[in-house]
Amino acid sequence: MESSNWNSIISKLPNPHFLQTYEWGQVKAKYGWEPLYAVWDADGKWKVESTPHLLSTFHSPIAAALLLKRQILRSGFAARLSILYSPKGPLLDWTNEVLRNRVLNDLQSFAKKQGAIFLKMDPDVVLGTGVPGSGEEAQDSSGQALVAELKRRGWEYSSDQIQFRNTVLIDLAPSEEELLARMKQKTRYNIRLAEKKGVSLRVGTKEDLGMLYRMYAETSVRDGFVIRDEGYYQTVWETFLANQSPILNYQLPTAEPLIAEVNHEPVAAIFVFYFAGRAYYVYGMSREAHREKMPNYLLQWEAIKRAKAKGCTVYDLWGAPEVFDESDPMWGVYRFKEGLGGRVVRTLGAWDFAPSPLWYKMYSEIIPRVLDLMRARGKARTKQSVGA
Repeated sequence: MESSNWNSIISKLPNPHFLQTYEWGQVKAKYGWEPLYAVWDADGKWKVESTPHLLSTFHSPIAAALLLKRQILRSGFAARLSILYSPKGPLLDWTNEVLRNRVLNDLQSFAKKQGAIFLKMDPDVVLGTGVPGSGEEAQDSSGQALVAELKRRGWEYSSDQIQFRNTVLIDLAPSEEELLARMKQKTRYNIRLAEKKGVSLRVGTKEDLGMLYRMYAETSVRDGFVIRDEGYYQTVWETFLANQSPILNYQLPTAEPLIAEVNHEPVAAIFVFYFAGRAYYVYGMSREAHREKMPNYLLQWEAIKRAKAKGCTVYDLWGAPEVFDESDPMWGVYRFKEGLGGRVVRTLGAWDFAPSPLWYKMYSEIIPRVLDLMRARGKARTKQSVGA
């Protein structure tokens, strides 16, 4: 089975991520991307294939990367031009200098042969923990060394950060009592308030997905962020929901929606993804109705308890500000996450390697304008879909 082959490989590597799974590659394959699977072994070999079963000769992989390839033009003189992206990859021990250089050399060579305008990567390499300027801030020397190495090689910090660079992580090792104690007093109060005010929780099913998208669309219009069309989210959610099992499989990426209700009326929900011992809070949505009953606090507490019960060691709250002050659009969301008792982790972010600086410059100047236009149209469609 393609899924188990690939997921088995990456689950054994450092910092395995659900965005590197076979399932995520299949989702993106439905939206114009070609998933490619790269593996490095201890014998000095590496290989890139379009299907994981062709990598069966690699018995002891020491690095791997899901590479997403997208053709930019399909005809004319620039038909070979493409872009490459490894979401939250490659996966390897980045402190191993020999392996690091080998992987980067191979990827740079591959990008040139593919006619790529650029290769983007954003592995979870830690630069530091804690809020900059706070007494709890700490730097990670190995992460800083990688930044210097990438600059020396000609990589550029990308102006297009696809994933959140920073996040908040909750260590799930402590007991439930200790996890509650680590939260801010106001957060604990709001959890109890939600329970007292009659907020109930349930795990959603495939039948809830239409309702959840409508709630997500309503949230995006209210809070001013852009979302994709319903078909995209249905594809993501159904792909990972299909893997649900009574017993959590370490190598099988899954997802579940948790829904908060008041008098059997859905008022808020979150989607939690699970893979290789880590849980991720990826999508959140809510309605105006009953917001004073604090359903979002109870949802997160339930997610923490469920992740811990499933054997996860970390709960990733998926996103923190780039700049840690009120000027950042994520500040309000961060204050909510901060109350849950996690710690800020600052990572490498996305870096681009451009074999052709000229094409990269042209692409970087044109694409933001196209994306702005697409976002404006997307906002208009979403408003129309919720009758706003």
